Amino acid sequence: MKYIFVTGGVVSSLGKGLAAASLGTLLEHRGLKVLLQKFDPYLNVDPGTMSPYQHGEVYVLDDGAETDLDLGHYERFTHANLSQVNSLSSGQVFENVIKNERAGKYLGATVQFIPHVTDEIKGRLKTATDRNPDTDVIITEIGGTVGDIEGHLFLEALRQFALDVGHENVCFIHVTLLPMVKAAGEIKTKPTQQSVAKLREIGIQPDIIICRTEHDLDDDNRRKIAMFCNVQKKNVVAFRDVENTIYECPLDLRKDKLDRLVSDVLGLESETPDLSKWQGFVDRLVNPSKRTKIGVVGKYIELNDAYKSIYESLTIAGAEHDTAIEIVKVDAENIEKNGASEVIGQVDGILVPGGFGERGTEGKILAAQYAREQHIPYFGICLGMQIATIEFARNVCGLKEANSTEFDKDCPHPVISLQEEQQGITDMGASMRLGSCESSLVPGTQSFELYGQTETIHERHRHRYEFNPSYRQQLESAGLIIASESVKEGLVEIIEIKDHPFFIAAQFHPEFKSKPNSPHPIFSGFIKASLR
Repeated sequence: MKYIFVTGGVVSSLGKGLAAASLGTLLEHRGLKVLLQKFDPYLNVDPGTMSPYQHGEVYVLDDGAETDLDLGHYERFTHANLSQVNSLSSGQVFENVIKNERAGKYLGATVQFIPHVTDEIKGRLKTATDRNPDTDVIITEIGGTVGDIEGHLFLEALRQFALDVGHENVCFIHVTLLPMVKAAGEIKTKPTQQSVAKLREIGIQPDIIICRTEHDLDDDNRRKIAMFCNVQKKNVVAFRDVENTIYECPLDLRKDKLDRLVSDVLGLESETPDLSKWQGFVDRLVNPSKRTKIGVVGKYIELNDAYKSIYESLTIAGAEHDTAIEIVKVDAENIEKNGASEVIGQVDGILVPGGFGERGTEGKILAAQYAREQHIPYFGICLGMQIATIEFARNVCGLKEANSTEFDKDCPHPVISLQEEQQGITDMGASMRLGSCESSLVPGTQSFELYGQTETIHERHRHRYEFNPSYRQQLESAGLIIASESVKEGLVEIIEIKDHPFFIAAQFHPEFKSKPNSPHPIFSGFIKASLR
């Protein structure tokens, strides 16, 4: 097994996750099997209880792990199917160490940061290795910035791990910022030098330095960075700002042959990558022949990362149909004040994403009504499915006070309600219906056709409230179609509406299954309908 560790310096939000994911893409195209993971120094056990304003979207894996949005990049950019083993936080590390201490597993020793905490971190690397014996390379991104006090233990663990497995099996990549000082008219390398110096103080010498830059990296700057940071000049790689889409990142890093450099450091023999299909996908994104306008109605709409996977899934589906996606970000609370037609305006499709809490829900209900009555393609995801159910119950079935018990515990018509197994749960973390679930599709429905007439599907969930079966017959009699149910529990998974160009809402999160050149079928169908 070979290991690549990606660290960051100078500032946060440099694109370490995209660099790691892009490297995964390049190595896969060299014929290698790649696994990616993220080590985050924050004390939360996972980001499941964190506000989108703090951490962006929560990305859910098949096994129900609630993880950082970078794992979404990992799965979209590669064929890796990740699990909770591939996501580690300081919260998990310390939680496990304390549990072990209470259970007497340290044989009376004084529990210390070294070796007990660092051993716990190294243990996760060993677990990932043992569970994936056919993997050629594990790429691990370390969250935060070198110099942060909370990340020091992770870096110390990696230093020790490199000794354990042998330096010939490890490649350290450090991602830094090269700022351009406009007044001086030149790129400054000093922040990179200082960041690498900090890393070397810990005992880690990077093998490759990736320099995030708005401008190209000239030979003089490469030579200066190489000299002061103790790396070969060819191992100083430019990571330029891409012009159109993040999917250009692997192509940009390929210009400096990052995959070849990594292969040389690790002694990997592999094929020269054929990126023609990836290039074709990017070309369709950059030069589409058509355009469609999609209104996304949410309450975190000003924060792009809150709906990251949804935006990427729309983009990917657009590429399949040779279509540019113009996303109109619509604040649900604004609809409550000014009405759907005025706020949403002329769009080709309306998407209502997932979310929690009462704020903005009435605006989302008005958006679903607008889409249904004006025959605008509608796609509801998780809460967006529940919103569509409430709207239908109120305005088609005449249940004027229909609602979800999440928003009104005493509503007279709880068409969406908390299920029995969720009753009495007080802990917030990892207590929802999480992860992949098998569902059956109803033949003859639009969903059945979109999925290629397959009988069962597996989709990822993250929610507490469900379609209330007590109202099923009444809603179906009024024209609501139940297109899918979970195999084990019989829970409603997909609803549709008759005599509408496209009105599909899913209780699960299909955005977690879209990949370049392989869009999720519902996203694909939604964009196709919006084009019409």
